[in-house]
Amino acid sequence: MTMDDVLSELPPSAKLVVKVLEYNGGMTQKEIVEKSRLSQRTVRDALDRLQENDLVEKDIYIPDARQNLYRLAAPESDDGETEQKAAEAEALLD
Repeated sequence: MTMDDVLSELPPSAKLVVKVLEYNGGMTQKEIVEKSRLSQRTVRDALDRLQENDLVEKDIYIPDARQNLYRLAAPESDDGETEQKAAEAEALLD
């Protein structure tokens, strides 16, 4: 299932949060609220749904450990594709 397939089943608020993170990179929940103009509760719900679907990752926000840093999860690639890229990189090194 692709990211677009998963997003199509989520509410508009979750889609907006994805776009905000896509354009701005990693952000705290407070920053997402400010950029998206959604309520704090709506952003929290959207982030929970996105994490459940492995679309968003949560890390510790170094400047203030009381907050979390949210960013889009790296897209997973097929094992065959990863092996092919590794073989190509190895060929370049030889």
